[in-house]
Amino acid sequence: MSSPGQEPDCERLPDCAAYVLWALDEREAEIHGTHLAECPTCRVEVLQLQLVADSLAVGVSRARAHQSLRARIVGTAYAEAELRGASRQEPGSVTFGRLGGLSVSWTRRLVPALAGALVLGVGLAAGALAFSSKSSEKTEVIRAIVAAPGHRATAELRKVGAQLELVVVRMPAPPPGRIYEVWLERGTEAPEPTDALFSVTTTGNGSVGVPGNLHGVSKVLVTDEPLGGSPKPTRTPVIVGSI
Repeated sequence: MSSPGQEPDCERLPDCAAYVLWALDEREAEIHGTHLAECPTCRVEVLQLQLVADSLAVGVSRARAHQSLRARIVGTAYAEAELRGASRQEPGSVTFGRLGGLSVSWTRRLVPALAGALVLGVGLAAGALAFSSKSSEKTEVIRAIVAAPGHRATAELRKVGAQLELVVVRMPAPPPGRIYEVWLERGTEAPEPTDALFSVTTTGNGSVGVPGNLHGVSKVLVTDEPLGGSPKPTRTPVIVGSI
């Protein structure tokens, strides 16, 4: 990541933090996404910042909100959407140029501070990972490789004891008439099918438990297959996670 006070190698480098934080408006995000395909400097910067952003929550215990609190939050969100004339917007969709309800101008003022927090988060995330590894009750998070051109998709395997869960974010939906299928690979053996079939929400989020005996498993793969699954992969994996 670029250091404070260092002359950037690319004039668009300062926009990378805003891109990771979804603080650019739709047009700017599209322009920056196109730029990333041509600029290795910015591409590396985004990858490094994204890793930090995705790792900040590692080691933090999950707490399920009380039903009444969840109902109030959802009710408030719908009320604000109606006031803004956005009642037809799908629940859970992302509005570019907004961050926590702040306008673009306020968001841009916050971006430098948030970018600094991402850099600081390297140390915090490392500490959280170290803390997590000390207890078998903690969740071990394994980043997976995602092949989804044109999408800022991420995937991770969350392991607690012998239980393994695959979580995807901003993942494109499988092609029409197809479904994502999870496979287990042991060394050089052919991938073994599982009964784990899944799709994603309209915002690209999804999760599925990884079934089967994980002894000797070296990789977890995901391919898109015909509805109902396949006994053998028919497509190149779109997600590869090494465990």
